[in-house]
Amino acid sequence: MTPPSRAAAQAGGDPGNSGNPGGSSGGNASNAGHRKRPGMHDVARLAGVSHQTVSRVLNGSDGVSSRTRAVVLAAIEELGYRPNSAARTLVTGRSKVLGLVTIGGALYGPMSMLYGVESAAREEGYILTVANVGGGEGGSVERAVNRLEHQGVEGIIVVAPLTSVGESLESMARHLPLVAIESSVGHGMPVIAVDQSAGARLATEHLLGLGHATVWHVAGPTHWYEAQDRITGWTTALREAGVDVPPLLHGDWSASTGYDAGQILSRMPDVSAVFVANDSMAVGVLRALRENGRDLPGDISVVGFDDIPEAGYFSPPLTTVRQPFEEVGRRSLKALLAQIGSGDADHGRVVIAPELVVRESTAPPRH
Repeated sequence: MTPPSRAAAQAGGDPGNSGNPGGSSGGNASNAGHRKRPGMHDVARLAGVSHQTVSRVLNGSDGVSSRTRAVVLAAIEELGYRPNSAARTLVTGRSKVLGLVTIGGALYGPMSMLYGVESAAREEGYILTVANVGGGEGGSVERAVNRLEHQGVEGIIVVAPLTSVGESLESMARHLPLVAIESSVGHGMPVIAVDQSAGARLATEHLLGLGHATVWHVAGPTHWYEAQDRITGWTTALREAGVDVPPLLHGDWSASTGYDAGQILSRMPDVSAVFVANDSMAVGVLRALRENGRDLPGDISVVGFDDIPEAGYFSPPLTTVRQPFEEVGRRSLKALLAQIGSGDADHGRVVIAPELVVRESTAPPRH
């Protein structure tokens, strides 16, 4: 890239600034950087433009030529300038910072929601500040929301899959723009959710369509909305097909609890099809079945949920339900920005359809 002091004249910089010797201007600004944090005026002097032009570049405004923008960005990089977000907020009334509260630690679903929201926020020119509250009790979520609010975020997205959290969201939504992901209906705010029940129906109907007499289910924790909805979809599909609904087995989303459930299922000769509430538990189920000599999918077909990146490399490759996490991120950010812009919240629920991905872990039963 052309050095800023030389390129300023090429870019049509301010005559008064560019008239000074380039080395002297750049040198003074660089030396000052050792004594104090460089400011916008330092960038303007080095680039040979007005501070208003620097401001327009920082805010992504129109009316700045590509050459001038390149010169300003080069000056910013040379000085190590970082915009003062607090000062910008005072001038514009906009911090360009959003908050995200996520629950569930390193679980694939919540983490994928985080990446989806962060990607969408970056595309819109926003910074995302994240608070992970682990187990996600209602009180800890409320504290995280309050902390982000005090940091000056313009609005907050809460990944709220737990029943204990949904009940506390309504009071939080009265104070600032707020959107919930994977929460229940009726909390006075926009809710963006994947249709978990429909996904469970896809999994169950796929197995029934292959000719299995019924489908067993390894469910997630009952205090998660997603687990409840997947149980509902599984149960509905079985009842509509007029087949028996087997007793539930439960896990905590981990492979170890899936393994425990698989040990039980492997000792039941009439089991030929299993729908597992997430792919991590499905890993444990598959291992337990193999260890006990059950052929997959010859003896037992298995379907998971989520379509984690490794699902296609399981043994056998796992049939599963794919959740559109990127679309959830885009929709939730769109709903939040609309609320910030208008001051009004659309209290509706946006439901996004999942997709069944068929691989080699499912097949017709042996007769």
